[in-house]
Amino acid sequence: MPQFFMNKRLIILLVSIIVLVALVGYSLRERENISWPEQFVKDIVGFGQSIVSKPVSSVSGFFEDLDNLQNTYTENEKLKSRLEELVQLEIKVEDLAKENEKLRDIVGKEENLREYNPIHATVIARNPDQWQDLLIINRGENHGVYPNMAVITSKGLIGKVKSATNFSATVELLSAKNSNNRVSVTIQGEKDIFAFVEGFDKEKKKLMVKRIPYDMKVKKGSIVATSGLGGVFPKNLPVGKVTEVIPDQYGLTQTAYVEPTADYYDLEHVMVVERTMTKAKEPNTANKEEEE
Repeated sequence: MPQFFMNKRLIILLVSIIVLVALVGYSLRERENISWPEQFVKDIVGFGQSIVSKPVSSVSGFFEDLDNLQNTYTENEKLKSRLEELVQLEIKVEDLAKENEKLRDIVGKEENLREYNPIHATVIARNPDQWQDLLIINRGENHGVYPNMAVITSKGLIGKVKSATNFSATVELLSAKNSNNRVSVTIQGEKDIFAFVEGFDKEKKKLMVKRIPYDMKVKKGSIVATSGLGGVFPKNLPVGKVTEVIPDQYGLTQTAYVEPTADYYDLEHVMVVERTMTKAKEPNTANKEEEE
């Protein structure tokens, strides 16, 4: 008996499959007239497909947009990284160009200092509180650097060595506040005028050349250079140009304001000038406070 029912069920399943296949085949046939039940079924199926397809398309588009956004972000980060590298490269190129120009100027200056012995040095430290007063260079007594030696750039005189250790030295700039920091100079003209650099006017940013006799005529634009009379600084190291001359309150002397040829603010490569004929200082001598 159970075997009969199983065979009956199998027969019914087979008949159902045959009928379904026949209906599908019948529906696929091209006919001009479609019955209203078929049309109703097709409309229901199409409406259901449209309802389902829109959310599916939206979700699919959402994930595609996320993927595109991720790709755009990744590409943007790569471009930012390359841009930063390019900026850093431009900074390095500009810095190297400036350094190359400064070194070329120093080489040209060295050719004009054949009677002296220039010692190349690099500024390694500078206190912000004493920016216009002192700086430290990477050359010392082991390199032949001693106190009171002149220190110059390719543009001109900037100061002198104040103190030295074995491997470094402190340079006192001409713009320092020290009133004893005096340099014997010559104001060049038809007749040279001898005077002293004695101070720096921070408001005007000019050196003050004092003790000029009242009867000496100083022209604006006159070149000021070291006189070499003190036996410390070599002769004819450029100092600056005269921009203004004023008499003192008693009218006995004049003061010339001199615009420095060297830039005291931006200092990186310098030269310590050693006179070949007269040593500026031996290691065991005392430090001079001023040049006479």
